[in-house]
Amino acid sequence: MIGLDIGGTKTRGIKVVDGAVVDDREAGSANVQNVTREAATANLAELFAVLDGTDAATVYVGSGGIDTDADAEALAELIRPHAPKATITVVHDSRLLLAAGHARTGVAVIAGTGTAAWGTNDDGEEARAGGWGYLLGDEGSGYWLAREAVRYSLHRMNLGLEPDALTEALLAAVGLEGPGELIAHFHSASTGRRYWAQQARVVVEAADAGHAGARFMIDQASHDLARMAAQVARQLGIDGPVILGSGLGMNVRRLQDGFRAALAEQGIEDVRILDRDPVFGTIDLASRPS
Repeated sequence: MIGLDIGGTKTRGIKVVDGAVVDDREAGSANVQNVTREAATANLAELFAVLDGTDAATVYVGSGGIDTDADAEALAELIRPHAPKATITVVHDSRLLLAAGHARTGVAVIAGTGTAAWGTNDDGEEARAGGWGYLLGDEGSGYWLAREAVRYSLHRMNLGLEPDALTEALLAAVGLEGPGELIAHFHSASTGRRYWAQQARVVVEAADAGHAGARFMIDQASHDLARMAAQVARQLGIDGPVILGSGLGMNVRRLQDGFRAALAEQGIEDVRILDRDPVFGTIDLASRPS
């Protein structure tokens, strides 16, 4: 069995034999909403060149951008040449979080390059919030944090204020001299969603150092994520568990604390931070009866 977790920045793949992970690799993103079809094809070829799916019986895939059956089939078509004997199942990557969190019901919240919430209850009903992509939403994501830092820096510039610690760190990270250069750089074809999502660390580091603006951004992100989680929980008539995962969700303590606090205000106390990478949820999902 081969399991894939396809995010906005990278694709992680594991090969499982007799229940044991025998190989674990990474390549670039194969999410065609974030990269070209050609790039996705090349990244999958790179990954399968080392994982070797020629004899795999099952390939289980969680990916962002899987909103319809047609989306799932389009991705399966890219994978099929690399695993010709396999049954290929493609689902939205939020399902991996719930499974990786050892839960069959509840709400999974992705907080990484993008954001989304998905959940299911004991009756098999499903609900979802967000996951619309960076042009329509992705509040609380890595891209969103970096964009807010750019907006913050430009606003200070328009007010005639000198760059502060957050702006200076952002400029250093992207190799620019002054905040006025951020506008063209942000809109440049040489940068994009993944590039800016990677700059979220600047906001996190500034918040950890006590920068009030950066802390406000992370607090807003945590509330936006909690709002999505609570919406899904209410639709399903459940009060948890809520599992927070992906890069920001698993690694930024202030985001986690704010997320818990915001959900507690709405009566949701069973909040868990994912303690293993979502790709391992494919093992559990693949073993369930269809």
